This record gives sequence, structure tokens and C-alpha cells, in this order.
Amino acid sequence: MRIGATDTRGWKATVSVAMSNYIEAGSIIAIATSLSLWQERFGVDDFAVGLLAALSANAFGAAIGAVIGGPLCDRYGRKFIYTYDLLLYMLGVLMAAAAVSYGMLLAAFLITGIAVGAGVPASWTYIAEEAPPEQRAKRVGAAQLAWSMGPVIGFLLAVVLTGPLGLLGSRLIFLHLFVVAFVVWWIRQGLSESALWKSSRESPDGKGGLREVFSRRPNVKALLFLFGIYGFWGVVAGQMGIFMPRVYETSGVESTAQQNLLQVLMWSVTVLSTYFGFMKYGDRISRRLLYVVGAALAVVAWVLLVFVHATLPVLLAFAVCWGLSAGIGAQAFYAVWTSEMFATRYRAGAQGVLFFAARVSIGGLSYYFPTMLDHQGVPAVGLVMIGLLVLALVIGALWAPQTQGRTLQEIEAERYGEVLSDAPAERVRAARVTT
Repeated sequence: MRIGATDTRGWKATVSVAMSNYIEAGSIIAIATSLSLWQERFGVDDFAVGLLAALSANAFGAAIGAVIGGPLCDRYGRKFIYTYDLLLYMLGVLMAAAAVSYGMLLAAFLITGIAVGAGVPASWTYIAEEAPPEQRAKRVGAAQLAWSMGPVIGFLLAVVLTGPLGLLGSRLIFLHLFVVAFVVWWIRQGLSESALWKSSRESPDGKGGLREVFSRRPNVKALLFLFGIYGFWGVVAGQMGIFMPRVYETSGVESTAQQNLLQVLMWSVTVLSTYFGFMKYGDRISRRLLYVVGAALAVVAWVLLVFVHATLPVLLAFAVCWGLSAGIGAQAFYAVWTSEMFATRYRAGAQGVLFFAARVSIGGLSYYFPTMLDHQGVPAVGLVMIGLLVLALVIGALWAPQTQGRTLQEIEAERYGEVLSDAPAERVRAARVTT
């Protein structure tokens, strides 16, 4: 038996670490479902709303956290991030729940975003390093599953709480995130450090650094490929995560409850697609084929929204197509591939750089998306979304790596010509036994 990987303790660690993704998604949905209420409460314009979205866990806030947290994760360990990031997160959501001014709310969203940005790359790194090679997609898929549950629960809470309670309901949603974060933080205190990271630090040449990330040709190629699938897709998903209720409203769905229920449908399908699609088959069939199917469904979803009259059946079809796509699409594969394509000694740092670039891109469009949507409508913004999704589809179809079922050390040796961290499998197994 593989100690620390296939036993119950291994799955407990996977689930507790994967909850970083639930917390991230929950933050984004708490913001998305409350933006109009905050706008009315503080009397701010669409640009100020865009700034809230841009500095949040959905964009610049997370970008800042990722570019700081990734290198710290490589230098001090995966567990180091888990000791502190959720403390910062809890401060941010408490400030949001108690916000009495626009400035306080803006600061709360920024703090929450920084904490999210530090935690999510660390979670993907830890899960991939502790997973058996034949179960890597399944284990990393648990993080995607947790991410998908965030919108399901978040939008359901919005239907139940914001309808009758208004802004008070939104404050309660932020408080629920505080409770979840505290429970997860408490569970994580008993986690062991990543055995692969510990072993790599024993090597005299095991420190790496971001300079090496950008100086090696395999790393540069990986950065360009991964941004091509996650960055372009992420700009679309980022606007949907924060502004989709407004898109539905522009499409004719005026009821807030109906907007949120469409989102519940979309993300419920994502949960099912993640479990029965990515987690079941990501280690068993061609990953390139699975990725292309997911990416194509994303394009189909937006084509329906842009080129077909937005009746209820069309909106339902849009929600189902995007939900299926999101479960087996860019984010799930990015989480696996970004852990496989970089050496252990700077794996989290490289993820931080990519996450930073992707979230900055989301934030750039978030400034203008509400105004574009109000002035030009769904067809105009939809064409931009379709173009970005087609780019992500083509890049993944042409350059998806063949890493399935192989250990991280084997992949590292093939990509760099050697195992840079000098961490043979027997030393990793010994480290797992001692932890």
C-alpha cells in the first residue's frame, strides 16, 4: 500500500486541501450575488462595481496572493501556506460581512482575494504531489469538485437568503464562508508536509526559484501553453463567475431568483461532469480528447447565447452545455498539467505566476465588462467570449502533453533530461512513511 496516498488519511488530506477551491468559488459567488445590493446600498456607479470585482478573489486580489504565495510555498513548504492563508481569509470575509462603507468593502474583497490567491496554487501542488500517478486526475479532480460545489451552495444560499433578507442575506453568506474557513483551517493543522517537497529540499541543488522558471526553455514553453488554455478560458469564466446574473438580466431574465437558479443548474451539472467525467476518466482515456470535448461544449454554450433568441429553453441549454464543459474543461486539466510540467523545486511558484497572469487578465476585462454589457448587450461581449474560447480549444488540441499515469519524477526527467530535485522514488516513499 502506498503510505499517505491510497489510504483514508490520504483522501482526508486531499479533501481538506481541496476546500481551498470551495472557499475561492464561494467568495466569488458571494460577491456576484451581492454586487447589485452593495451598489444600491452605497450608491456607486457601474465602474465602481467593476473595481470591486477586479480587486476581489476573482481577479487582481487573487493575482497578488498567487504571485506572493507560490514562491513562499516552494521556499517554506506547502504546509506553511495552510498555516496562515485562511487566517487572512477569515479576516477578509468578516470585514465584508460587516462592511459599512464602499472603502471597507473594497479592502475586504482585496484581502480575501490575496488569501485565495495564496491558497489555491498550493492546494493543486500538494494534491498532485501526494497522489498516486494512476490517480492524479482523480485526486486533483477533487479540488475541481470542491470548486464546483461553491457556486451550487452559494447560489442556493442567495435564493434562500437574499430574496427575503436583501443585503443582510448577503452578509450571512459571507459569514458562512468564515465558518467553513475556520473548520478547514483547524483540520489542516494536522496535515503532514508534502513528501516530495521535503525530499527535494534535501538535495544540495533543490532550491530553484522564479529566475530558473523563466530561464529554462521547457518552462517557458509550458508557461505559454498553460496560459493559452487557462488564461483565455479564465477570462471568460471569470466574467461569468462574477457577472453572469447581469448577463441573464440583459438576456431578459429579470427575476433574481431565476437568475440564481439558472446558476444552480449550471454548477450542479458541473459537479456531475467533474465526478463522472474528469475524475472517472481523466486517468483512463485520452486527456487530449476529453479536453477537446469540454472546450468545444464551452464554445457551443456561448454560440447559443449569442446567435439564438434567448428563450428559457435556450438559457437552459446554455447552462447545461457550460456546466458539462466546466467539469471536464480547462480548469481541471490546468490543475493537473501545471503540477506535472514543472520541477518540484519551483512547481508552486510557476503556478503562482500563471495564476497571477490569468487573474490580471480577468481583472482587466472586469473593469469594463459591466459597462460593455449595459451599452452593447450580450451579442457584443459574447463574440469576445467565443473568440477566447476558440483560442483555448485550439491550443489544447494541438499541444496537450502526454503525461498520463507517470510519476512526477519520470515527467521531470523527460522534460529536463534529469530529475532536478534529485528525489528518487524510494526516498519519497521513506519520507511518506516518516510523516
